[in-house]
Amino acid sequence: MHIIESKIFLIFATYFKTTMKEFSKEVYLKWYEDMTMWRRFEDKCRSLYLKQKIRGFLHLYNGQEAIPAGFTHAMDMSKDSMITAYRCHIHPMAMGVDPKRIMAELCGKATGTSKGMGGSMHIFSKEHRFYGGHGIVGGQIPLGAGIAFADQYFDRKAVNICFMGDGAVRQGSLHETFNMAMNWKLPVVFVCENNGYAMGTSVKRTANHEDIYKLGLGYEMPCLPVDAMDPEKVAEAAYEAIERARRGDGPTFIEARTYRYRGHSMSDAEPYRSKEEVAQYKLEDPIEIVRKRLLDNNWATEQDLESIDERSREFVEECIDFMEQSPYPDLSQVYDFVYSTPDYPFIDKLEN
Repeated sequence: MHIIESKIFLIFATYFKTTMKEFSKEVYLKWYEDMTMWRRFEDKCRSLYLKQKIRGFLHLYNGQEAIPAGFTHAMDMSKDSMITAYRCHIHPMAMGVDPKRIMAELCGKATGTSKGMGGSMHIFSKEHRFYGGHGIVGGQIPLGAGIAFADQYFDRKAVNICFMGDGAVRQGSLHETFNMAMNWKLPVVFVCENNGYAMGTSVKRTANHEDIYKLGLGYEMPCLPVDAMDPEKVAEAAYEAIERARRGDGPTFIEARTYRYRGHSMSDAEPYRSKEEVAQYKLEDPIEIVRKRLLDNNWATEQDLESIDERSREFVEECIDFMEQSPYPDLSQVYDFVYSTPDYPFIDKLEN
């Protein structure tokens, strides 16, 4: 199991003087309802993929739900933004995007978030400040810093949360971005969702170190690991980092230590790990952590939670119904999002 280096966390936490919002009954009930719905949504996506209603690639998020739950609790949802890689169905839901439209996008329907033209890896919502959904490994890292630069330039007092996987931290663009973000004190929080295996190779086999958060030390960037199976711990770390960025003190690098229960994608046979290992990590299931605290604090009864479970099941079925009733894009839509510039430089050379 991942072990949080509490000494480092305490040093990091005492650096800040901000106050974390209370983890109330209402917060935990919302977490439970959101996280159970997200888990069922992904399970249904797997079923739809096997039925060939979702085509191409499909990267499921099962097991990592505490991360968006914790971060959105800590964010200012009226102005902060988020960007991530291609395991991107759940993050936009946490930002407020309608899950029905996400389901439609996954199945290539015209009612989807990108009118059915983006698919699984390219969910996007300008309205909710969710900027993808990027298929290039690590491609979103400099883009996240760019969004933060715009926020700084226009003095929006907003913060970008830039997620990446543990495989993406091996990209050179991360180091270039970290250097510039620290040099310019950009309002961005970099988050490595370390689920241990990238596409299928363990962290310990890809570098001479296993503590990914220490990559921030080379740039004197505040950095820390967090137990990302617990949304409360995620929220605490996120809040401190976000407030630091909002004050103008620059970025933070958080290694969110988590675990995915499904393979990298639907084509992953998972030869790199055992069923026993997956079962062991499921003992730390983030949904069960939230459920236990609700019961232990007498904030909910078993019957209350069963009612929430039923609502989650019904809502996911509504998402599927919405998708099924939605049309595919008209063929003419192919031409709606391309443009030509008659006087584009060198166009005559291309034509000749």
